[in-house]
Amino acid sequence: MRILLAEDDAHLSESLSEALISRRYTVDVVKDGEAGWQLVTSYEYDLLLLDVTLPKLDGLRLCQRIRQHGYVSPILMLTARDTSADKVMGLDAGADAYMVKPFNLDELLAQIRALLRRGQHAFSTVLTWGNLCLDPTSYEVTYNKRSVRLTPKEFALLELLLRNGDRVLNRTTMIEKIWSWESFPGEDTIKAHIKSLRLKLKEAGAPKDLIETIYGMGYRLKAIG
Repeated sequence: MRILLAEDDAHLSESLSEALISRRYTVDVVKDGEAGWQLVTSYEYDLLLLDVTLPKLDGLRLCQRIRQHGYVSPILMLTARDTSADKVMGLDAGADAYMVKPFNLDELLAQIRALLRRGQHAFSTVLTWGNLCLDPTSYEVTYNKRSVRLTPKEFALLELLLRNGDRVLNRTTMIEKIWSWESFPGEDTIKAHIKSLRLKLKEAGAPKDLIETIYGMGYRLKAIG
């Protein structure tokens, strides 16, 4: 899942980003509201974390602009101001939830999980494709009940393929869905991850062509049956 973090406090944004990435979220970080708006209009996000007191375009006005343009991703506002009036302003601007600094990291992560479940219930469902199973909640992958240990990027690629079934995904789409805008890899990186993913699945008993290459187009899961 992809999260936009708009926070101008360098120490806080770095610690939050590290915590989210360690939990397999893809995170884009910006330090002002205008930069946040540019990314919102360029990429698809599952959740937005917006600080209220951003430079150039504050979090409240950014939130309003996002909602006025029809974006429906969950928005969690972060602020140092703990008054009822401030919370009302944030919620009226279109935010789904509001957390006051300093906050407990575990509480913030729980709130993020709750908002993601509310916005996209399908993400809590175990994904299957024949004998292949992937649990997005526990980060477990099995083939014919045999555990498959994957790196975070391999897990994200497999989840993306499972969510799209027999739809062909090109490398550009995979990169945009899984890597942050600051660390876009070359297409050869996708090839390397797919090769490693195929090998690990094969070692667990999956057919070597479970992930098909559609030459000139991209990748998909092989049809069942």
